Amino acid sequence: MAVPDRAAAEHYLRHLSYYRLRAYWLPFEQPAPINGDHMFKRETCLTQAVRLYMFDRELRLLIMDAIERIEVSLRGGWAYHLATKYGPHGYLEPTLYNRSDHYAKAYSVLLEEIERSKDTFIVHYSSKYDDPEQPPIWMTAEVMSLGQLSKWLGNLKFRHDRQGIAKSYGVDEKVLVSIAHHLTYIRNICAHHGRLWNKQFTVTMTVPNAPASLKLAMNVEATRKIYNTLVAIGYLVEIVVPGSKWRQRLVELMGTCELANPEAMGFPANWKDRPFWKEKAAIAD
Repeated sequence: MAVPDRAAAEHYLRHLSYYRLRAYWLPFEQPAPINGDHMFKRETCLTQAVRLYMFDRELRLLIMDAIERIEVSLRGGWAYHLATKYGPHGYLEPTLYNRSDHYAKAYSVLLEEIERSKDTFIVHYSSKYDDPEQPPIWMTAEVMSLGQLSKWLGNLKFRHDRQGIAKSYGVDEKVLVSIAHHLTYIRNICAHHGRLWNKQFTVTMTVPNAPASLKLAMNVEATRKIYNTLVAIGYLVEIVVPGSKWRQRLVELMGTCELANPEAMGFPANWKDRPFWKEKAAIAD
């Protein structure tokens, strides 16, 4: 590997760490004559690995921006549906949930979150009310993580409740639950500054059959790659934030780093020609 600027290399290794940066030069390696050794392709440069790292960082930031909006929307949709149907505290009724053990665990975690919370609205409720002891759903929704919310949503016993929440997003309830679970996994990777661009995911999501625009945009041949995640995020963001330029920003980002092979990310050939992306690609170009 060529290291044209030793001072810059020392800086990157000091502030990014060898181990973290190494993941980004693996694509430039080739089989070595001796098993266990490492050999780089000709003309490989440390700068290439750094550029891939920077691209991945921008990708994480773009995804986190979108997941924040989706998470807030899911909180609101979950709270609104259950509050209007079962009342402010109806969400705590165990009979609404499919598995009592999952409910008990989720409830225990929720109590811990409420106890730790220093939010003004939680403190105010606790100091003023003791019946019911726990806050109404619109308050507890605000102290839940996306992971906890996906568990409460997925454990709802009645399909009509899950479907009532999913209706706003134009997808089946099974798809929404699957996406929420998957985005929790993706968010955790982002929160820990993990690699995304060519990662093989262990937690995947259901490929939807509807709406047609979403189904046709997906790549069923690469369900463990980031591409389908980006499609799902792009679809949901434009429902949550009409007129969002998130897809356009993604198309633009993909054009900034030729080293980030789209195929390694699960992008299908000629992906920009698909209706889901075509308009955004034209704007970005």
